[in-house]
Amino acid sequence: KQVEALADQRVVAVSAGEQHNLTLTADGAVWSWGNGGQGRLGHGDTQTQLLPTKVEAFAGRRVVAVSAGVYHSLAITANGAAYAWGEGEDGCLGHGEDLSNQLLPKKVEAWAPGQ
Repeated sequence: KQVEALADQRVVAVSAGEQHNLTLTADGAVWSWGNGGQGRLGHGDTQTQLLPTKVEAFAGRRVVAVSAGVYHSLAITANGAAYAWGEGEDGCLGHGEDLSNQLLPKKVEAWAPGQ
């Protein structure tokens, strides 16, 4: 069944995690929905979203790729920057010694453009 909340968007990529989904639209926006535990949806909280909701943290940036893990999410912007959010346990977000859960997308400094 078509995801009605995205009917007026041109979807160019999707990624399904264990309990959440990410969608990338042609305008470079990221949409997420599902279980918001650990902050994996990137909306600044841990709330479950029953409908696709735009990840406002990417306003002003053009995202070109997304990937949903089990408890975390990743995105790459047009300038080559990588962002990770969700569960930080075991270092899966790539934020070095910061193993905390990230409720909003946070740039992975090890992959910062120009490095």
